[in-house]
Amino acid sequence: MSALMKLLLLVPSSFFLIALIKFLYDCLWTPLRIQRMLNSQGIKGPPYRFIHGNNREVAKMRQEAFSKPSGLTHDIFPKVQPHMYSWIKQYGKNYLCWDGVRAELVISDPELIREVLKNTEKAFRKRKPTMFLSKLFGNGLVLIEGKKWAKQRKLANHVFHGESLKNMTPAVIASVETMLRKWKGEEGREIEVFEEFKLLTSEVISRTAFGSNYLKGEKIFAMLNKLSIIMTRNVFKTRIPFINKLWKPGDVLEAEELEQGIKDCVLKIVKKREDEVANGEADSFGNDFLGLFLNAYHDLDEENRISLEDLVDECKTFYLGGQDTVNSLLAWSIFLLAVHGDWQEKATREVIDIFGNRNPHPEGIAKLKTMTMIINETLRLYGLSNGLMRRAGGEVQLGKLVLPADIDLLPLNIAVHHDPQLWGDDVHLFKPERFADGVAKATKYNAGAFFPFGLGPRSCVGMSFATTETKIALSMILQRYSFTLSPAYVHSPVPVIALRPQHGIQIIFEPHCINDA
Repeated sequence: MSALMKLLLLVPSSFFLIALIKFLYDCLWTPLRIQRMLNSQGIKGPPYRFIHGNNREVAKMRQEAFSKPSGLTHDIFPKVQPHMYSWIKQYGKNYLCWDGVRAELVISDPELIREVLKNTEKAFRKRKPTMFLSKLFGNGLVLIEGKKWAKQRKLANHVFHGESLKNMTPAVIASVETMLRKWKGEEGREIEVFEEFKLLTSEVISRTAFGSNYLKGEKIFAMLNKLSIIMTRNVFKTRIPFINKLWKPGDVLEAEELEQGIKDCVLKIVKKREDEVANGEADSFGNDFLGLFLNAYHDLDEENRISLEDLVDECKTFYLGGQDTVNSLLAWSIFLLAVHGDWQEKATREVIDIFGNRNPHPEGIAKLKTMTMIINETLRLYGLSNGLMRRAGGEVQLGKLVLPADIDLLPLNIAVHHDPQLWGDDVHLFKPERFADGVAKATKYNAGAFFPFGLGPRSCVGMSFATTETKIALSMILQRYSFTLSPAYVHSPVPVIALRPQHGIQIIFEPHCINDA
């Protein structure tokens, strides 16, 4: 055999050998090294399984949990995150598990949670997003970091705080009035409120942030919802990078199509606003969310300018965040008030005392103490359940633990929100009085014990907007109706982005006698 032939055979063989060594290093040596490192510090967990990690176990446990009826209980942790519930019971509050080959430290110790999310030393960064999460949020606030995040967060702060928030109140009221007019013919009949509130919150975010209405954004909401569902069903599927490049499953192809469709629809809304200014129909891009971000896109100062891609991705983020979170919060609040009639009566009395039959106004909204307690307890029992993923930027100390670089960390809100050691033996009962003296006293001044909108510098920018919209909608409903849970209701909360009722929430509304006069 000639030297040239030997060389031709040797080169691909060498590449294959190098690729094999790297594959085994990434998929076997590194996971086992991390497992030994954390085990030696007292952090246990389900053992690493080659390539798949614990994903097969998780998928099986979730399938079993979701297939069983749960009964009407607020003890939902074992149902919505069965693997996490089981492993906390088995391995302790902080345990190590495996998302494929990636190590994940799940944290339900409030002190460690506070340290990770406050991130004073800048040691904990956002985890590199999965392919589906990236398609959903792109370069939006949820995923970006550094100077880009600071710039876009500053813009978003202008939209959802202070005077801007007050100016949104009339649009929220008008949207709720539209929904309530539709309900007039349905009094005494069953109304599925999760779908009703989906339309309401879609209308509100369309009006307040984009100066349009639900019908103009309908396709965007529908595509974002489909993309959210695709992402959720792929969370615990193991993907091998080089195989994915050769063959794309149906979900990947559909996600790519949806991503492009959402982008095209958002660009039409952006262009319409630009054309209004260009044609003299408007003298500025406006002061709403879209207007402020369009101003930044057209800014002559490169330091302040954002790209078209950033603009589109922020629009996607706020279409989804402004609709999904409030939709779930409103639906679960109504559900809990329907089940707990005593608190419905207390909330109604407060609303009538403050507003009478008038529409809610900012000064009165600020005085809704009972409703604030109810909303906080709803967020504790039925808030986000997927945790807030971070990763260690380098080798770092967390409490007494030394963590390897690039390990993922998952501060788990549902675990601390349902922890009897933090909230007492009545942790699974709906007791808004826990929050009678505010969140700080309810948590004994432990910030890591209650974080429904996150914690620290990356807490949800739309938090005040979400709670204000919820208070307005609940106030206007309570002014007009008393309500009960329909016998048709089946209790089955499921985690998507926010926690959703798998079979909807069926409510029967009866008008107050005072409104019949």
